[in-house]
Amino acid sequence: MKAIIPVAGTGTRLRPFTVTQPKPLLPVAGKPILAHILDSLISVGIDEFILIIGYMGEKIREYVEEHYDVGAEFVTQEELLGLGYAIKLGLDRTDDEPVLIALGDTIIEVGLKKVISEGKNTIGVHKVEDPRRFGVVELENGRVVGLEEKPDNPRSNLAITSPYFFKSSAALREALVELVQKKIKTRGEYQLTDAMRIMLDRGEEMGVVEIEGWFDCGTVETLIYTNRHLLERAEPPDALESVVFIPPVYIGKNTTIERSVIGPNVSIGDNSVIRDAIVKDSIIGNYACAENCLLKGSILGDESAYHGRCNRMILGDHSEGGFYSD
Repeated sequence: MKAIIPVAGTGTRLRPFTVTQPKPLLPVAGKPILAHILDSLISVGIDEFILIIGYMGEKIREYVEEHYDVGAEFVTQEELLGLGYAIKLGLDRTDDEPVLIALGDTIIEVGLKKVISEGKNTIGVHKVEDPRRFGVVELENGRVVGLEEKPDNPRSNLAITSPYFFKSSAALREALVELVQKKIKTRGEYQLTDAMRIMLDRGEEMGVVEIEGWFDCGTVETLIYTNRHLLERAEPPDALESVVFIPPVYIGKNTTIERSVIGPNVSIGDNSVIRDAIVKDSIIGNYACAENCLLKGSILGDESAYHGRCNRMILGDHSEGGFYSD
């Protein structure tokens, strides 16, 4: 069975980190967002992937090919014309077969095996306070009877999240083709929600699965929140002299930590150096350095360095910040 994962976005809300890395490769709880998604899909038997790439797409291709022994096809999206358009590009590489769609910047916790085994068109949904920012599902007796993208007056508080499972990729493809041919756009883009509404009008039945664990890694704040949640599964690190670990904590390979308090909710990448520091609720990348500081709610990118005073620091890759004394 195939899964389509759109990963072509530029991730503007996560700058400066997405200046040097595509958003799906940003780390949370010790590995990239995309790795969490792929591992989850592989665990339920999916072994063929179509990744829709764009911004820094070669980095995504290199990461997947280096770390995964699966069937992976990479389709370049030349124009960012919406999620529906991205999915259409992927469906052009499928036959009339079941297909699962997982968003490349969203980590979810759901029983995927059950969704797939039931073989019914299924949409992941999550109850939200302000559904106007999302695609919204309207239900009647457990069945989808209405779909609307970012409505001004939502008919429910069920936001469409991920995943999407379709028993026939051909039926979804036909709806997306109609969308593009008739130039049906919402807020200037071809929306997957609008294509699903066409499917409903054609008599296709759809159900929902409610997602409890939904982590949209679209901002610095949600990235730190997701890191905090996923670290709950992390194994405690080995004890180090002069270091206090307050779980949960993830420590990468070949990382040096001295005279420091680490945690809770901290992930540190490979080959980094932490000295004389207190670090909590933070993400530190690979080959990074933090010395003589207190960091809370911070993200330090790969090959970055921070020295001195207490601070909440957001530091991109290959950057340096802090305060020094003679």
